[in-house]
Amino acid sequence: MKWTRVKDWLIGAGAMVLVLGTSVVILWWVLSDPASGGEARPAPTARAEPTPGRQPPADLPEGAVWLADLALDAGTVLAEGSLLRDVRAVGQDVTTGPDGLLAARLTVDATVPFDVVAGELGDGAVVRAADGGQATVVRTVEALGRELRVTATGTVEVEDGSLVVEPRSIDIGGPNFLSQANAALVRNFVTIEHEIDGLPEGLVLQDVKVQDDGFRANLQGENVRLTP
Repeated sequence: MKWTRVKDWLIGAGAMVLVLGTSVVILWWVLSDPASGGEARPAPTARAEPTPGRQPPADLPEGAVWLADLALDAGTVLAEGSLLRDVRAVGQDVTTGPDGLLAARLTVDATVPFDVVAGELGDGAVVRAADGGQATVVRTVEALGRELRVTATGTVEVEDGSLVVEPRSIDIGGPNFLSQANAALVRNFVTIEHEIDGLPEGLVLQDVKVQDDGFRANLQGENVRLTP
């Protein structure tokens, strides 16, 4: 009985060794390649794909650095008293030099908060978004010796590089004919003309849209110097 158990154990162990050996041979066969005349097979290497499109300038000065793209995100920017929110700037073909950074092309998207524009109007003015992509201005103005609470709603446009809200409807309360008659008197008080200051020279306002938190402005420029 004892010998039978030993024999069974030896047979089982031998079968296990045979299975392991076969597995090792199969694994080796799968993972290896046939020999090719003693030549070493080159190991795979990661290749950096070239950036499509832009190429470094051929006349890049010695010591200068060229960047194909340069992006900057800032939650708040304050420059020359002008406050901007959610600023996104993207420069292309940016070169360093003794005078700072020069971007061949620069695009800036930023939000001008409503309260910044309202502060320019003064007199407790309020600026807010209106339906249809328009903006509403509410303020108290003095006309003909009387104080009037005026609500004006108008479209937002870009004129000569400035953000302009031109009133399309003006309400001073009371009968409609009275509001229409006095609209011309108060129009200038509720017209917005805002210039976005503090950004690098060469940027020109291209487009403005009304958001819930302010005016979303898009500015673009060429050969813009980013630092003084």
